[in-house]
Amino acid sequence: GINAEYMGTVKRQANLMFRIFLLSSFAASIFAAYQCPGSAATIYAWTEVTVSAAASCVNVKTELLDRVRGQYSRWHDPHNNGTYTLLADTSAYTRLSRRTGDGKYTDLMDFTFTTAGNGCTLTGCSESQVTSVADFSTNYCNLRMLYCGTAEGCKPVDNNIVVSETHHLSSVGAGRDASACLVV
Repeated sequence: GINAEYMGTVKRQANLMFRIFLLSSFAASIFAAYQCPGSAATIYAWTEVTVSAAASCVNVKTELLDRVRGQYSRWHDPHNNGTYTLLADTSAYTRLSRRTGDGKYTDLMDFTFTTAGNGCTLTGCSESQVTSVADFSTNYCNLRMLYCGTAEGCKPVDNNIVVSETHHLSSVGAGRDASACLVV
Protein backbone atom coordinates (compact mmCIF):
# COMPACT_ATOMS: atom_id res chain seq x y z
CA GLY A 1 0.00 0.00 0.00
CA ILE A 2 0.82 3.68 -0.05
CA ASN A 3 2.50 4.87 3.14
CA ALA A 4 1.17 7.74 5.24
CA GLU A 5 4.28 9.90 4.77
CA TYR A 6 3.90 9.76 0.97
CA MET A 7 0.19 10.66 1.21
CA GLY A 8 1.02 13.60 3.49
CA THR A 9 3.51 14.90 0.90
CA VAL A 10 0.96 14.54 -1.90
CA LYS A 11 -1.68 16.41 0.13
CA ARG A 12 0.75 19.25 0.95
CA GLN A 13 1.74 19.55 -2.71
CA ALA A 14 -1.92 19.57 -3.78
CA ASN A 15 -2.70 22.20 -1.13
CA LEU A 16 0.24 24.33 -2.28
CA MET A 17 -0.84 24.04 -5.94
CA PHE A 18 -4.38 25.06 -4.97
CA ARG A 19 -3.07 28.11 -3.05
CA ILE A 20 -0.90 29.12 -6.01
CA PHE A 21 -3.94 28.77 -8.29
CA LEU A 22 -6.07 30.94 -5.98
CA LEU A 23 -3.35 33.57 -5.65
CA SER A 24 -2.75 33.73 -9.41
CA SER A 25 -6.51 33.92 -10.06
CA PHE A 26 -6.80 36.78 -7.53
CA ALA A 27 -3.84 38.62 -9.04
CA ALA A 28 -5.26 38.16 -12.54
CA SER A 29 -8.61 39.56 -11.44
CA ILE A 30 -6.92 42.67 -10.03
CA PHE A 31 -4.86 43.34 -13.15
CA ALA A 32 -7.71 42.41 -15.50
CA ALA A 33 -9.80 45.26 -14.05
CA TYR A 34 -7.77 47.80 -15.99
CA GLN A 35 -7.91 48.28 -19.71
CA CYS A 36 -4.78 50.07 -20.84
CA PRO A 37 -3.97 51.51 -24.27
CA GLY A 38 -0.43 50.15 -24.53
CA SER A 39 2.72 51.93 -25.64
CA ALA A 40 5.27 51.35 -28.38
CA ALA A 41 8.00 52.40 -25.93
CA THR A 42 9.85 49.63 -24.10
CA ILE A 43 10.17 51.58 -20.85
CA TYR A 44 7.42 54.07 -20.10
CA ALA A 45 5.55 55.67 -17.22
CA TRP A 46 1.95 54.69 -16.50
CA THR A 47 -0.75 55.11 -13.86
CA GLU A 48 -3.97 53.26 -13.10
CA VAL A 49 -6.75 54.55 -10.86
CA THR A 50 -10.08 53.27 -9.62
CA VAL A 51 -12.62 55.91 -8.66
CA SER A 52 -15.92 55.57 -6.85
CA ALA A 53 -18.34 58.27 -7.99
CA ALA A 54 -21.57 59.28 -6.28
CA ALA A 55 -23.36 59.70 -9.61
CA SER A 56 -24.60 57.50 -12.42
CA CYS A 57 -22.10 56.36 -15.02
CA VAL A 58 -24.06 58.38 -17.59
CA ASN A 59 -23.44 61.57 -15.57
CA VAL A 60 -19.78 60.72 -14.87
CA LYS A 61 -19.10 59.98 -18.52
CA THR A 62 -21.05 63.04 -19.68
CA GLU A 63 -18.92 65.31 -17.46
CA LEU A 64 -15.71 63.66 -18.66
CA LEU A 65 -16.68 64.12 -22.32
CA ASP A 66 -17.99 67.66 -21.69
CA ARG A 67 -14.52 68.61 -20.44
CA VAL A 68 -12.89 67.14 -23.55
CA ARG A 69 -15.40 68.75 -25.94
CA GLY A 70 -15.45 72.05 -24.04
CA GLN A 71 -11.73 72.68 -24.13
CA TYR A 72 -10.73 76.30 -24.38
CA SER A 73 -14.33 77.60 -24.43
CA ARG A 74 -16.00 75.95 -21.40
CA TRP A 75 -13.06 74.13 -19.77
CA HIS A 76 -9.28 74.03 -19.90
CA ASP A 77 -6.85 71.40 -18.65
CA PRO A 78 -5.32 72.88 -15.48
CA HIS A 79 -2.31 70.54 -15.77
CA ASN A 80 -0.09 72.65 -18.03
CA ASN A 81 -2.98 73.29 -20.45
CA GLY A 82 -2.79 70.04 -22.40
CA THR A 83 -5.21 69.09 -25.17
CA TYR A 84 -7.40 65.99 -24.95
CA THR A 85 -8.73 64.24 -28.06
CA LEU A 86 -11.51 61.64 -28.16
CA LEU A 87 -10.28 58.54 -30.03
CA ALA A 88 -12.96 55.91 -29.27
CA ASP A 89 -16.18 55.79 -27.31
CA THR A 90 -18.84 53.21 -26.38
CA SER A 91 -21.36 53.19 -23.54
CA ALA A 92 -18.88 51.65 -21.07
CA TYR A 93 -15.49 52.64 -22.53
CA THR A 94 -13.65 55.77 -23.67
CA ARG A 95 -10.16 56.16 -25.18
CA LEU A 96 -8.48 59.55 -25.25
CA SER A 97 -5.14 61.07 -26.08
CA ARG A 98 -3.62 64.09 -24.37
CA ARG A 99 -0.96 66.26 -25.92
CA THR A 100 1.11 68.35 -23.51
CA GLY A 101 0.69 72.12 -23.54
CA ASP A 102 4.10 72.55 -25.17
CA GLY A 103 3.16 70.02 -27.88
CA LYS A 104 6.12 67.73 -27.17
CA TYR A 105 4.42 64.59 -25.82
CA THR A 106 1.23 62.61 -26.32
CA ASP A 107 -0.15 60.10 -23.82
CA LEU A 108 -2.99 57.63 -24.34
CA MET A 109 -5.60 56.73 -21.76
CA ASP A 110 -8.50 54.33 -21.39
CA PHE A 111 -11.52 54.75 -19.11
CA THR A 112 -14.13 52.14 -18.23
CA PHE A 113 -17.45 52.85 -16.51
CA THR A 114 -19.28 50.24 -14.40
CA THR A 115 -22.54 50.83 -12.53
CA ALA A 116 -22.09 50.18 -8.80
CA GLY A 117 -25.38 50.49 -6.90
CA ASN A 118 -26.54 54.10 -7.30
CA GLY A 119 -23.07 55.21 -8.30
CA CYS A 120 -20.35 54.45 -10.79
CA THR A 121 -16.94 52.82 -10.63
CA LEU A 122 -14.54 54.44 -13.04
CA THR A 123 -11.22 52.85 -13.92
CA GLY A 124 -8.59 54.78 -15.80
CA CYS A 125 -5.21 53.90 -17.23
CA SER A 126 -2.83 56.44 -18.76
CA GLU A 127 0.41 55.44 -20.49
CA SER A 128 3.23 57.54 -21.89
CA GLN A 129 3.94 56.88 -25.54
CA VAL A 130 7.66 57.59 -25.41
CA THR A 131 10.49 56.25 -23.28
CA SER A 132 10.02 57.71 -19.81
CA VAL A 133 10.39 56.87 -16.14
CA ALA A 134 9.78 60.00 -14.07
CA ASP A 135 6.56 61.57 -15.32
CA PHE A 136 6.11 64.31 -12.67
CA SER A 137 2.54 63.02 -12.06
CA THR A 138 1.48 63.60 -15.67
CA ASN A 139 -0.21 60.22 -16.21
CA TYR A 140 -2.08 60.57 -12.91
CA CYS A 141 -3.14 64.12 -13.78
CA ASN A 142 -4.19 63.04 -17.29
CA LEU A 143 -6.86 60.92 -15.61
CA ARG A 144 -7.71 62.97 -12.53
CA MET A 145 -8.44 66.21 -14.40
CA LEU A 146 -11.34 64.52 -16.19
CA TYR A 147 -13.28 63.29 -13.12
CA CYS A 148 -12.28 65.49 -10.17
CA GLY A 149 -14.84 67.81 -8.60
CA THR A 150 -14.84 71.10 -6.73
CA ALA A 151 -13.80 69.32 -3.51
CA GLU A 152 -10.51 68.49 -5.27
CA GLY A 153 -10.09 72.06 -6.58
CA CYS A 154 -11.35 71.28 -10.07
CA LYS A 155 -13.84 73.19 -12.20
CA PRO A 156 -16.56 70.95 -13.63
CA VAL A 157 -18.38 71.89 -16.82
CA ASP A 158 -21.93 70.77 -15.88
CA ASN A 159 -21.84 68.03 -13.22
CA ASN A 160 -19.89 68.41 -9.99
CA ILE A 161 -19.29 64.74 -9.26
CA VAL A 162 -18.37 63.63 -5.72
CA VAL A 163 -15.52 61.14 -6.15
CA SER A 164 -13.23 59.00 -4.05
CA GLU A 165 -10.08 57.45 -5.47
CA THR A 166 -10.09 53.91 -4.11
CA HIS A 167 -7.04 52.38 -5.79
CA HIS A 168 -3.83 53.59 -7.44
CA LEU A 169 -1.07 51.71 -9.18
CA SER A 170 1.82 53.37 -10.99
CA SER A 171 5.07 52.43 -12.63
CA VAL A 172 8.30 53.12 -10.76
CA GLY A 173 9.00 56.83 -11.15
CA ALA A 174 5.43 57.82 -12.04
CA GLY A 175 4.12 60.38 -9.58
CA ARG A 176 0.74 60.80 -7.93
CA ASP A 177 0.84 64.37 -6.65
CA ALA A 178 -2.64 65.91 -6.92
CA SER A 179 -1.25 69.43 -6.39
CA ALA A 180 0.85 69.02 -9.56
CA CYS A 181 -2.39 68.62 -11.51
CA LEU A 182 -3.48 72.20 -10.85
CA VAL A 183 -0.51 74.03 -12.39
CA VAL A 184 -1.13 75.93 -15.61
